[in-house]
Amino acid sequence: MSELNPFKIAQAQLDAAAKIMNLEPAVHELLRWPLREFHVTMPVKMDDGTTRIFHGFRVQYNDARGPTKGGIRFHPEETIDTVRALAAWMTWKTAVVDIPLGGGKGGIICNPKEMSMGELERLSRAYIRAIGHYIGEETDVPAPDVYTTPQIMAWMMDEYAVIRGYNVPGVITGKPLALGGSAGRGDATARGGMYTIREAAKTLGIDMKNATVAVQGYGNAGQFAHRLISEMFGSKVVAVSDSKGGVYCPDGLEFNAVLAWKNEKGTVATYRCCDACTPVSNEELLELKVDILIPAALENQIKKENAGNIKAKIVAELANGPTTPEADEILYKKGVYVIPDFLCNAGGVTVSYFEQVQNAYDFYWTAEEVYQRLDQKMTAAFHAVHETAQKYRVDNRMGAYIVAVARVAEAMKLRGWV
Repeated sequence: MSELNPFKIAQAQLDAAAKIMNLEPAVHELLRWPLREFHVTMPVKMDDGTTRIFHGFRVQYNDARGPTKGGIRFHPEETIDTVRALAAWMTWKTAVVDIPLGGGKGGIICNPKEMSMGELERLSRAYIRAIGHYIGEETDVPAPDVYTTPQIMAWMMDEYAVIRGYNVPGVITGKPLALGGSAGRGDATARGGMYTIREAAKTLGIDMKNATVAVQGYGNAGQFAHRLISEMFGSKVVAVSDSKGGVYCPDGLEFNAVLAWKNEKGTVATYRCCDACTPVSNEELLELKVDILIPAALENQIKKENAGNIKAKIVAELANGPTTPEADEILYKKGVYVIPDFLCNAGGVTVSYFEQVQNAYDFYWTAEEVYQRLDQKMTAAFHAVHETAQKYRVDNRMGAYIVAVARVAEAMKLRGWV
């Protein structure tokens, strides 16, 4: 079904923004499609001596504002349309936080859970050999994404250095610190989200010290969100969940205790700190009476069926695509303040950009310097989106689209493309 095709969804979102903005037809049409895409076929020697053939992609969606930037995904169900959609969304994400980059994305159809470290290394190097002539610190800079790690980025950077004949740390971001990674990259996505939550709370007159919070999803982003919202603002996290279920405690959940339980038991669902703790499902967590709801798990969690039951004042989307278009409309009419994903979770790509800058200078910043610069970028982006949404009388997601599309369109016009 075409409506489930992620690239069709990305095009439809752009179409809606273009209509509101009265975008010229040529600008609109050029923005609907990737400028370049590469399909590659890679032979890889497996541990058992056989050779397997893998297929991969790299999409460079739009580079009007600078080199394209975006992650590489290793996934058994990877498709070119998923990669195209993610490359489009990266174009808008880099534009909304106003960093001088375009959007790109890559992927390989494989199941990394069934591969040894040696096989993963050979596949990673084969991919860079296949696309090496089309990437570079001044053209397209990959990064980690689904099922790819700092170690995989290190292998890819090394293979690129072999091709070029010298070290080029800036060709890849999300690297280990020892190979030119950036301080502050680990919690950058969640920390960037915290800055937008702080600004939203100021806008709405919510006292963060007395705010209650529920976090759906307890992976990297969800764990850091729990820790940071408690540490930075003194807010009380009353519910957390993972794929196996969740826990609700009106007295608040202490981060270190919950994390230790998750690491030992493999889930937060069975955590109990007092008699007030009760189990809560992922679906029930979304509908709790809290000030701030942070979906940090999968896409399409808030949908037409449950959007009317959302009681939070702020929904901060650390996950990609947790709210469906129908739910957006319901939340907007209800007065729920949504911080859209490609603003809320843009801290990751922003600190990846900082990593590129540090690699280019060969001079590295402290974590405090990274956080200060991240705060400036996220705060400015938040206010640009908020003011645009108010001006056009649209929801914040459409406000973010208008900001991002306008910036990319301006760059294309100044270049004389359209």
